[in-house]
Amino acid sequence: MPSTGKSRMSRMLAPKSIAFIGGNVAAMAIRRTVDIGFQGDIWPVNPAHDEVEGFKCYSSVDELPKAPDAAFVAIRRELTIGTVRSLSKMDAGGCVCYAAGFSEIGGDGTAHQDALVTAADEMPLVGPNSFGLINYADRCALWPYVFGGQPTDRGVAIVSQSGNIAMNLTMNQRSVRITHVIGAGNQANLGSGDYVEALLDDDRVTVIGMYIEGIDDIDRFARAAERAMHKGVPIVVMKVGRTEASAKQSSSHTSSLTGSDVLHDAFFERLGVIRVNSLNRLLETLKVLDLAPPLTGVDIVTLSCSGGEAAIIADLTPTLGLSTPPFSAKQIADLQAQFPEYVMVSNPFDYNTSVWGDRKAQERCFCSALGGDHSAAFLIYDHPSVDAKEVDEWVDTIDAFIAAHQATAMPAFVVSTISELLPTDIRNRLLEHGVVPLQGLEDGMYGYAAAARYYAFRRECLASMSIPRRADLVVDEPTSLEIIDEWHSKQQLAAAGLRVPTGSTCTVTDAADVAERIGFPVVVKALGDAFMHKTEQGAVALNLTNRREVLHAIAQIRRSTRKHGHEAAHFLIEKMVTGVIAELIVGVKRDQQFGPALVIGSGGILVELLADSASLLLPTSREEVRTAISRLSVSRLLHGYRGSNSADTEALIDAILTIAAYADDHWDTLQELDVNPLMVLEDGKGVVAADALIVHRPAQ
Repeated sequence: MPSTGKSRMSRMLAPKSIAFIGGNVAAMAIRRTVDIGFQGDIWPVNPAHDEVEGFKCYSSVDELPKAPDAAFVAIRRELTIGTVRSLSKMDAGGCVCYAAGFSEIGGDGTAHQDALVTAADEMPLVGPNSFGLINYADRCALWPYVFGGQPTDRGVAIVSQSGNIAMNLTMNQRSVRITHVIGAGNQANLGSGDYVEALLDDDRVTVIGMYIEGIDDIDRFARAAERAMHKGVPIVVMKVGRTEASAKQSSSHTSSLTGSDVLHDAFFERLGVIRVNSLNRLLETLKVLDLAPPLTGVDIVTLSCSGGEAAIIADLTPTLGLSTPPFSAKQIADLQAQFPEYVMVSNPFDYNTSVWGDRKAQERCFCSALGGDHSAAFLIYDHPSVDAKEVDEWVDTIDAFIAAHQATAMPAFVVSTISELLPTDIRNRLLEHGVVPLQGLEDGMYGYAAAARYYAFRRECLASMSIPRRADLVVDEPTSLEIIDEWHSKQQLAAAGLRVPTGSTCTVTDAADVAERIGFPVVVKALGDAFMHKTEQGAVALNLTNRREVLHAIAQIRRSTRKHGHEAAHFLIEKMVTGVIAELIVGVKRDQQFGPALVIGSGGILVELLADSASLLLPTSREEVRTAISRLSVSRLLHGYRGSNSADTEALIDAILTIAAYADDHWDTLQELDVNPLMVLEDGKGVVAADALIVHRPAQ
């Protein structure tokens, strides 16, 4: 079904008339749209020509017969802005801005891009610095360079901030059918969320694949992704910027705000967006989601004629979250009756070469293997790249697997160990019979696992799905910050419901009396914003059991802090927390794109060394927190490591949610919050925040 026309981009994406403005590049784009089979009006615009590529040429956009549904603008930067303004005023449906030299170069390029956005006004504009767009379903191309793919009525839409990567993806030899390609470029007035929204209006789009360097409007993308999840259109993203070098390159390339990569992971996970780490995996995942039926699980059966392939699968599947449960007793009996004693019946199943070349025997074997309760079946298969009579035996194996799939109705996949060993004719043979061809063992199995996780998310999380809270973009760091010392930080958190140790502030003269009143053993700490790293500064003393030890500790802390430039004058004395099972850090850090975000990890003095943490966007839920804790290495301690007592996990979750609620209540001003360590006691005894720091920024 074609576009419903809800999107403001609908005219541009499926135009009936296109203006091509410019010289050689515009002429190339005309050739592309003719080649793909466009049936609408083509209007070249160039004052130096009467005709371009056989079409009447107009000297300016003002002379066009009417406002075009789409325009491809391929003229130099300085002329582009005025042309875009004219198109907008005449109510054109949208335009592609091919020219570079805008915000991606900084300096005056940013000013030119601002002027371009103003000129476009409400008219959708793809780019600038964009190759353009291709619509295979409606057979039009506002795109100058050669591209691959074939017209199709249903399939995958691709949005890429890199035009060259988009072009290369169209030339894949992986049987990925493509309906649309959009080279987003600088995303001056259309962002990732706008493109997703527009593509969701077209029921021919089954999956959306994206190459992203940065998301400028997090809230818009989140709402588009939420709509996609409810509609059942998966989004698969390859986002670069995992490393510092990559993030810097991204910024210089399309002037995108890359932000925190860890928080992008949390963002995508919250929305059920699949993130992949290579273009091969992007394509294989898109293919599974487009061509396979909805997947019901990660329990699979695999078949191969080689023990080597079975061994690779046995190692690979657990790393991808897949499982290979044993055959049922009936299947084992059936298979054992078909093979010599030396063939071991197991899953993964090496069916050996004893049935090689015997199609009927292979079909019996495959029907038995696919006749159980597994969620999907995989045949590991590499087609010979040479011409020989014996190659017919390989084709017999394919046909036997197809027959087993049709007899059992189990979702079926053929995966090659090496990507190029599944040629086009074999892929087409499989697709004609409902079997999905996957290329490259690691990439193909990854694609299935990623798709299975998507369907599990829809089954389990769709009803309770929520998008992160909108964060107003903060570009500049605040000129001043309010650092709240440990005592007052704890008092604020205690008022919010977090348990803190019994304690009191004091000076040198009354320290011993305060400690005695609290009750030994106690902890003594230097108090003040100069003592952020107490352990390194020698500003803390633990497990003090009498007045003499307290006075000695006070003197020692004063000497140590004097060496570090700030002699302590005020102190915090607290009851020593005992019976600790595990120490965690729970923090909140403001990100310039996502706002305050929650961090949970292994705590104490080894927090940076262990780097064992998980990040969550706010607001969060009890189940999200529980899942995040379960992924930490420290979770083994919480459940009673090597016979030790179990920790109070429910109280830990309560405490984390209390900290999250504090962040939510102080959304506009909270810069940073750190509870380290959050001490988790035995089951039923709760948790205690042993140290805390809150930093606020001025209100906006």
